Amino acid sequence: MVDQTKFATLRRAQRVWAVAAIHGDVHRLSHIHAQLGPRFEPGDRLVYMGNYLGHHASHILATVDELLAFRRNILARPRARACDVVFLRGSQEEMWHKLMQLHLALDPVNVLNWMFARGVAETLAAYGFSAPDGLVQARSGAGKTARWTSAVRRAVRAQPGHDAFMGCLRRAAFTDDGALLFVHAGVDTSRPLFTQSDTLWWGGTQFSQITEPYEGVKKIVRGLAPDGYGVKLTPLTASLDGGCGFGGPLYAACFDTSGAMVDRVEG
Repeated sequence: MVDQTKFATLRRAQRVWAVAAIHGDVHRLSHIHAQLGPRFEPGDRLVYMGNYLGHHASHILATVDELLAFRRNILARPRARACDVVFLRGSQEEMWHKLMQLHLALDPVNVLNWMFARGVAETLAAYGFSAPDGLVQARSGAGKTARWTSAVRRAVRAQPGHDAFMGCLRRAAFTDDGALLFVHAGVDTSRPLFTQSDTLWWGGTQFSQITEPYEGVKKIVRGLAPDGYGVKLTPLTASLDGGCGFGGPLYAACFDTSGAMVDRVEG
């Protein structure tokens, strides 16, 4: 049985739209949504492939709000179901999840410094917290660290819908016929999908080397490409990272159940 708290099944999909990593660039995201809305057809499904947070503190809250608003737009349409829109957990969201467990870390100061160098400081700032204060609390012991992370959680809950959004993120998504698989950055094709975690967020450098079919999947689609930007297609894979959040465009692409890209928009 599929653990639906970790993996999402896209049921009876005729086509699936996939949105690449956003990195808090709400302006490009809203442009994508303006184009995607009229193109979204009955039988379509929508997968956001992670990294909504990080790097743009002033736009992070607005990015999450924009995602939630467009989800409401899609679900308000006839015959739409809640499972038709899926949000994957990206590396930014995985770090945020680990941040909430910081009091359990053996070396919380080094963990924080590693996260802060990769965008988490900006997400903290968006919710009203500073990286230096986090380091002070981390040096003060597990009790103060736990109280600090509890305060961060309360700040997230104070933003309507944000806490539920953080709680609904999935590791990967796939169509119920097994034809399409959507991941954040990578997948270890030597292991079953349901046993994977870190590779989905940090294993992107091996993605371009996938040359053999994986578990019967016709196309594996990812939204973050640490080994190079651009829309890159192979017979088995599709990489959609345009460098959004770092000066590049945001891509959304539509795939049919044969694995073919049948439409694409750019923000």
